[in-house]
Amino acid sequence: MTDWYRTATERVLALVLLALLPACTAPATPTTDRPQLGVAADPDLLGRQLLNVFPDGRGLPPGRGTVADGARLFAQHCAGCHGRDGRGGSADELTGATRPLTSVDADKTIGSYWPYATTLFDFIRRTKPMNAPGTLEADEVYALCAWLLHANGIVQADAVIDAHTLPAIRMPNRDGFIRIE
Repeated sequence: MTDWYRTATERVLALVLLALLPACTAPATPTTDRPQLGVAADPDLLGRQLLNVFPDGRGLPPGRGTVADGARLFAQHCAGCHGRDGRGGSADELTGATRPLTSVDADKTIGSYWPYATTLFDFIRRTKPMNAPGTLEADEVYALCAWLLHANGIVQADAVIDAHTLPAIRMPNRDGFIRIE
């Protein structure tokens, strides 16, 4: 015989595989022994997470915020990790860059590194505060943006930030990235 199962071992293996094949193709029977992990996603939460803000401001919601309101919110929600003035703590430094981006130990703060102010809104809205991401209202996010931009010397103390003013802000490092289209 010149078939592929020339030896006794090959013949036994072929018979075992043929016997197991129906078990591999049989539909699984549902069991109640399986762990029931997770919960169904809340549609409202999913809707909030699918929002994108683009550099030109598309996706920014209605609302507005001031530097003064942002200072209060920063003290309440952010200073515990980022320090009182945004200069570090247990989390990254957000303000106060002194070493240029050309330095080996460059300070990558909002004012020295980020190319678009709208990215700040998008990031804060999705990820902050750390203990309850995505829970800040649009006015609160605009206010935090206003304070952080002011603390980085980009806007004046009387600035009002909204969906029209935020995209118009020209960040110091706007041209520091290579754009691939």
